[in-house]
Amino acid sequence: MKTKEKQKAKNFDAVKYMREQRDRISKDIMDLSPEEIVAYFEKQKDRKPGV
Repeated sequence: MKTKEKQKAKNFDAVKYMREQRDRISKDIMDLSPEEIVAYFEKQKDRKPGV
């Protein structure tokens, strides 16, 4: 007989976080030209996480 593991309460929902970030980025780059989009991601690449 297999025992069921108790589920721990989630402190962090990765799927929810990823969807929020995707929506934020989509909103930020919605009206940008391709060159501006590249510049946006280059700038974001240099940022520290959580800033």
